[in-house]
Amino acid sequence: MVRKFTVTADAYHPRGMGGAFVYETIMLLGYARVSKKDGSQVVDLQLDALKKAGVQSKHIYQDCASGKREDRPNLTACLKALREGDTLVVWKLDRLGRDLRHLVNTVHDLSSCGITFIVLAGQGANIDTTSAGGKLVFGIFAALAEFERELIRERTNAGLVAARARGRKGGRKFSMTRAQVRLAQVAMKTRDTSVADLCNELGTTRATLYRYVGPNGELREHGRQVLGLSP
Repeated sequence: MVRKFTVTADAYHPRGMGGAFVYETIMLLGYARVSKKDGSQVVDLQLDALKKAGVQSKHIYQDCASGKREDRPNLTACLKALREGDTLVVWKLDRLGRDLRHLVNTVHDLSSCGITFIVLAGQGANIDTTSAGGKLVFGIFAALAEFERELIRERTNAGLVAARARGRKGGRKFSMTRAQVRLAQVAMKTRDTSVADLCNELGTTRATLYRYVGPNGELREHGRQVLGLSP
């Protein structure tokens, strides 16, 4: 569904012959996903729900991949297609996020870009960031995700303290070197970089690469630790 609104003359500078008005459009984009490629899972139920919600077929993106996998190309394409004022619609929460943290981060990124988010069914059916109530529900999810992170951090720190008390040094072994992280930073900032080729060159996996460097070359937690930078 495309909803149109008129731009007032005060806020609009005419373009084209005769100064004809151009209308801004707000798009509904949908995302659907099934986990298995053997046909035992079908996407029809999700597609029907998205269409009933007003999403046009041509604006629905689909993936056939496990929810734990990071390489979901049509999700990436969907997120790139969204613009300020648009709305992303999914059937259930688990169709979008790999886990609670990934889901919260994704929706937070959408919100910061002026994009709203709607869940049609399941436990997250009350999430509709176009409404105050929906924002409240999602805020609870975000709080739970932060609580989960704090628990993990506390347990990790407690384990390190206990290990040091027994004469053992804690801390993870990093799979990427400082030089590899710097190379990945530069490569990921280049729009034409193939992530698959970069992973082959570095001798690492896509999931490992993204733990160190983000899709735009920004350092992530592992990368900052390897380079000795403060959080």
